[in-house]
Amino acid sequence: MRQTSKFSTLIMLVLMVTSLAPAQSTGDTGAPSRQPNILFIIMDDVGIDQLPVFGYGGLDAPNTPNINAIAHAGVRFRNVWSMPECSPSRAIFFEGRFPLRTNVMSALLDSDLANSQVSPFEVTTPKLLQSRGYHSADFGKFHLAQVQNNPFGDRIVLSLGWEYFDGFLDGAPHPIDQTAGGISASGAYTCGFVPNSQGGGADIGACRFADKSCQVMAATPAHPTPGRYCLEQGGIFVPNSTCQQAPPSYLNFNLTNGYYVWPRVINHPDGSVENVLLTDPRARGYIGEATATSAVRWINAENKAKQSWMATVAFPQIHTPYQQVPESLLAPGFVDLSNLTCTGNLPRNIAAYHLLSNQMLEGMDTEIGRLLVETGLASYNPDGTLNYQPAKTDTVIVIIGDNGTYAAGVKVPFDPNRSKGTVYQTGVWVPLIVSGPLVSAPDRDVESMVSIADLFELFGEIAGIDVHKEVPASHILDSVHMLSYLTNPSQMSIRRTNFTQTGNNIHPTPPPPCVIALTTPPTCVQLLTHQALCEYEGGDWYGPGAPQQFSSCCAIQNANIYPPPSPGKPGLTILPDFEEAIRNDTYKLVQIHAPDCSQPNSPDVTQTEFYQIDEAVPLPAIDKEGAALCSNVPNSGAVACPSGLTQAHLASFNSLLDDMNKVLDSQPACPGDGNEDGVVNQEDILWWKIFEGVGSSWYDFNFDGKTDTADLDIILQHLGARCYPKR
Repeated sequence: MRQTSKFSTLIMLVLMVTSLAPAQSTGDTGAPSRQPNILFIIMDDVGIDQLPVFGYGGLDAPNTPNINAIAHAGVRFRNVWSMPECSPSRAIFFEGRFPLRTNVMSALLDSDLANSQVSPFEVTTPKLLQSRGYHSADFGKFHLAQVQNNPFGDRIVLSLGWEYFDGFLDGAPHPIDQTAGGISASGAYTCGFVPNSQGGGADIGACRFADKSCQVMAATPAHPTPGRYCLEQGGIFVPNSTCQQAPPSYLNFNLTNGYYVWPRVINHPDGSVENVLLTDPRARGYIGEATATSAVRWINAENKAKQSWMATVAFPQIHTPYQQVPESLLAPGFVDLSNLTCTGNLPRNIAAYHLLSNQMLEGMDTEIGRLLVETGLASYNPDGTLNYQPAKTDTVIVIIGDNGTYAAGVKVPFDPNRSKGTVYQTGVWVPLIVSGPLVSAPDRDVESMVSIADLFELFGEIAGIDVHKEVPASHILDSVHMLSYLTNPSQMSIRRTNFTQTGNNIHPTPPPPCVIALTTPPTCVQLLTHQALCEYEGGDWYGPGAPQQFSSCCAIQNANIYPPPSPGKPGLTILPDFEEAIRNDTYKLVQIHAPDCSQPNSPDVTQTEFYQIDEAVPLPAIDKEGAALCSNVPNSGAVACPSGLTQAHLASFNSLLDDMNKVLDSQPACPGDGNEDGVVNQEDILWWKIFEGVGSSWYDFNFDGKTDTADLDIILQHLGARCYPKR
């Protein structure tokens, strides 16, 4: 059912004030000229280590024929940096601005305030494209904001400029329902369904649906686990039961279940919102399939209307929880993984995680192929392979991973101990493929450094927009142009350096500690707000409800719960509060701001590391432990930075350090300026009045989760201040 909100007027007001004035390029007839459509596909937690088409993938690489076909028909960007986590990367895709400018520093959680969420005062890609007559829609995972502390609630997608959204707003599928719909009160079903008899379950039973219908399902060669097949159809499997029997009273159709039962939200162009009930068939079914199907429906409608469009199709795969893929998405002869243990349950089996994550990626590859075929961008050859001829289409396809692979899924020779969530190569080096009618000399590699910020500029270039002219001067852009890499095979490198960072979002109190035991040594993080989130990431929870409770990661480290693996080595590492890295063609500088657990309330300790890296195939030089040319990390075994470096290395070290400091110092502080125009004036007072009383907003300057008179006082204290950046 569609719902209304008291903030509908607020959304419309924000959109009117923050949108760009329409400005369509025209030909001699005065009609708008048609620029290419844009299909932007985001893969979740897929680092470059996963894809054989880039020369990596390890000994157990997934099979991705459709992604390969698109890559061979376009340009493979081999040297791309993201941010270490999903929300900052996704924000940068559509803003072109580093986290230090927006405070979207890490993956958003429900405790993060609006000031760490994408602001409606940002000039986003859909707002820019609207000025050229494009319609924009987003499908699948959003994660640019959090409903709990955002004044727009479920309308956050509309508030940022998109006309349509169909997907989920959280950062990942919800934890797996280990009761399988209430069948097991003890939570024994680790993958969310009843296994077959070989796995301790049943080979026959009643598959019951929320609409009271029922179907008997039994094990067959095509579907050897009826409990899994029932879940794929949206039902709950009652083992060893018939449809003639009364349904058990304990069945529960209101439990989310990983990739199969999920909180679907739809934002409509008229401003209305549908929060799809978990009993609705639209919320019961594999998210990846639903994402592709919804995108196909919207794109075809836009094409029928001869409307220019940009569709962002954000698949949730291969984010945890690792869960079995519908059998229909896998190639013939696939290995049945029904009886594997899923994420967040002991024993932690990396081999099993790789099997599951591979099939999740392969299932996404199937959906990407279907997406192209059902929108007319490709067809299937008689042998089932993808026939994609981009020169015959009017659509640019961009495929990227949002950050490096999560530790459990990392492929050799990459480093699971320095993966997603860190600024090391395994955490930020991602695949990027661009294909379409603008590409000259397809099936080639670009080895020049590219930042994900550059996609913001590329989207503008495709639509004929100079983003540096259209975006207000008060918004520092970190993007450089990319289109020439597509049109000119001889294009020289544009970037001299590349930058990435991560840190803590703004929240009133830090989340409880969670120790991720998938790394060696285990890593303690204070990012996950609930026990279920910690456990499905493969972690041990030390917050409320745990047998042992601690207030911080330092408290766990000081309790010596995790013994050191060897003398002089830590038994537990703690995720730093902030990290940043910068590189040139050959060298990389890393700065880590880590908590000092030796005494309470002590400032962070800054540690510096310097590496030589490359992108060699299949054995790249990456920043693994012990590979540093110099390091100030205790017990690293490397010479001290920078005193131990040779003169040649010292010159590069100092150059990178200088460039990093310029980036870090480039964003002026501007307390009281909530609308990002670089001045504190009467407009800020007017906007404060609009947001007053809604709780957390971009006018909550003291970060207490309330927009009140204390925040007005900050505006008044700084009234007249100008904090325009130099461009």
